Amino acid sequence: MHSMTALITPAEAASRPELPRRPLPHERTPDRPTPSGGRPHPRTAQAADATILEALRQVVEQQIGPREPGVIYQNSDGAFEVLSVTRDPERSRSLLNRRSARWAVIVRDVLRPDGEPFVVGTVWTTSDRLVRGAAAR
Repeated sequence: MHSMTALITPAEAASRPELPRRPLPHERTPDRPTPSGGRPHPRTAQAADATILEALRQVVEQQIGPREPGVIYQNSDGAFEVLSVTRDPERSRSLLNRRSARWAVIVRDVLRPDGEPFVVGTVWTTSDRLVRGAAAR
């Protein structure tokens, strides 16, 4: 049997620089940013919350479009007069029976003489057309 011979002699091993070691996960190193820990400053969190709420409000307004009480709009489903718009998420969820509803529009089909009011949660799209704007108040 052959005995395994060392590939590096002890003299060679001593002259080589030690390889860098991987830092422990909690150590700070210049090449790895430290994950931010803790909570943000209350003012920063409030500003972020306000920004998010404003962005959400803008999305809701975009989805509702020009629909407000008195408006008549038309799409492939018919022509509708807007009776009311609610932006209250709890009430909207209840009216539409959807957990994620943020708004709801109550409309009446103007092409049907016996048209009863009903609730819609469809977003305003390019296929919707404004027939009559809301009366000036």
